[in-house]
Amino acid sequence: MDTTTGPLAGRTDPAARRAGRREWTALAVLMLPLLLVSMDVSVLYFAIPFISEDLAPSSTQQLWILDMYGFVLAGLLITMGALGDRIGRRRLVLAGAGVFGLASVAAAYADSPQLLIAVRALLGVGGAALMPSTLALIRNLFHDEKQRATAVTAWTGVMTAGISFGPVVSGALLERFWWGSVFLINLPAMLLLLILAPLLLPEVKQPSSGRFDWPSAVLSLAGLLPVIQGVKELARDGVELPPILMIMAGSGLLYVFIRRQSRLAHPLVDLELLRRRSYGGAVLANLFAIAATIGMAVFLTQYLQSVLGKSPFEAALWSLVPATGAFVGAPAGAVLARRFDRGTVMACGFGVSACGFGALAWVRTDSPLWFTLAACAVYTSGLVAAMALANELALGAAPPERAGSAAAVLESGQELGGALGMAVLGSVGATVYRHGMADAPAAARETLGGAVASVHGDALDAAFTAFTRGLDYAALGAALLMAGAAALALTLLRARRGGGSAPSGR
Repeated sequence: MDTTTGPLAGRTDPAARRAGRREWTALAVLMLPLLLVSMDVSVLYFAIPFISEDLAPSSTQQLWILDMYGFVLAGLLITMGALGDRIGRRRLVLAGAGVFGLASVAAAYADSPQLLIAVRALLGVGGAALMPSTLALIRNLFHDEKQRATAVTAWTGVMTAGISFGPVVSGALLERFWWGSVFLINLPAMLLLLILAPLLLPEVKQPSSGRFDWPSAVLSLAGLLPVIQGVKELARDGVELPPILMIMAGSGLLYVFIRRQSRLAHPLVDLELLRRRSYGGAVLANLFAIAATIGMAVFLTQYLQSVLGKSPFEAALWSLVPATGAFVGAPAGAVLARRFDRGTVMACGFGVSACGFGALAWVRTDSPLWFTLAACAVYTSGLVAAMALANELALGAAPPERAGSAAAVLESGQELGGALGMAVLGSVGATVYRHGMADAPAAARETLGGAVASVHGDALDAAFTAFTRGLDYAALGAALLMAGAAALALTLLRARRGGGSAPSGR
């Protein structure tokens, strides 16, 4: 059983179960840091050339500057979610905001690549403390199912929007300020959170959770990091022995981690919860959704910039158009789920998304931009609708006292899904591209960027055609992922006859 202290303590009567102005204000306060934490995944895309000119990092250091934040964030989510259940979620949010704010200042004024890499890791620590706690606190702020569904829909939309807004905000700031400004925009939100959180957020923790199991925390970190990094390297460099060995080593450590959880009285991850159809199925559905989204994002960015010749900032602005689908799909999914079975609505959302990806398979080098963006908006609307319902279903299936670790496992699945999407869909597109460029020079045969830098005229047109064909096949792969997710939703997440609106059994 969990204990609640602070502004909402003692609200146990039926009337108090419906959230009021204080709870919705608290949600708004939680959304701003969530937006910035998700933006930090992509905010450096435009800043890297300026950082390279100022700090002169090596090619390896440049990769670590880009990847370190997401790397640490993914590895610490499970640990931070379980820690928040034990020490208090509001306390962890405040600690995360403090770390994130201080690291943002340090990153803005970093004077060496090594320091910037280190503070990007610290930003990952702060982000890992904030993300599962914000979702878990929704479980404690909103007890009414309809209100909680609305709140989770908002959480999902903000998280998705943050990744899209990152490059746009970065490009706008870099037109007027130095590269450190992309980090300093975090400060006002973190200061606001530090001031308002003690006034608006309840303190929720599980008093009988036992001692925190640090060996399990080390095992989860040591297992997740090599798996995610190995998958990313496979996506970037192709099939090579070192990343395969990394994945095998990480998988072995994760197996040891799972075995340890099954023997502990107070584990970091509740394996019994994962066996529930409503929770385990939602985690898998979200993994499929993120895999398709992140896997296609790389192709669409290159298509806009290289094939269509848009500047980075123009490409970032155009990429916001598909995000409008999220503002339609998420509330529509929530409304439909109140009238129909959630699993069926999720399956329909994935089906809509599959149609959008299927339309992208018809994109050519001379296709009108509106067609590409419309197809992206269609798949975004279906995906976000399904993801919001999956998040709400998973959060509702978790006991309130385990909401932090439940949210962390859900988000860890999303991180793994993003890496897998880049690897699988990226490999499909790269294989098709190389097949189409079999007779081209080596540099042009490897990547579209190499072709842009080394060939011209008909050879470059051939590279654009080969890349677009690779995008088409990757889109077909994403459509198949969505079809699989729809089948998963119908199999695991549709309510059984005589049951409620969401499955809760195994």
